[in-house]
Amino acid sequence: MDEFSPRSRRRSALLTWQHIASLPPGLPVVYCGGFNTHKESTTGRFLLGRSREHGVVGDMRDAWANARLRKNVTLIRTYHGFKGDKQGALEFFKLMFRALCLCWDRQTQDLHIDWILYRGRSLIPVSCEVLNDNIDGFYPSSHYPIYVEFMLPRNLRLLDAPAQDGN
Repeated sequence: MDEFSPRSRRRSALLTWQHIASLPPGLPVVYCGGFNTHKESTTGRFLLGRSREHGVVGDMRDAWANARLRKNVTLIRTYHGFKGDKQGALEFFKLMFRALCLCWDRQTQDLHIDWILYRGRSLIPVSCEVLNDNIDGFYPSSHYPIYVEFMLPRNLRLLDAPAQDGN
């Protein structure tokens, strides 16, 4: 989503949500990417069903908050500007103050701007991890990606069954 404009992010979230809401209700949906805002923002609160936007409320869930196992929880933010864990003391204290002020709820006390949201009872996030891999201190992105493993039910059907060869 747009890096600079909260209005643009809200509009993008609404347009995406309208598409997701038009899908069959039982269809599992995973919505992920760089949202460029934290989950307690207007955009995050809307998608997670905690605020209304143009009369509509989202109903996505956050894989990070709902995973049975979380790895690299000390990385409370996913944007690092190609610096990795190297940051100055002032930046670290500002970050910690902001995290403490956001919310005392441990599930939302992160500053991730990259999320994996999901919808559907059949999706169960088993483990979630902030990946901070690098090669000799060089990072492939200015953001740490989020990785999640979902458990899927055995009876999940394909929308379009593959054609069978033979009779």
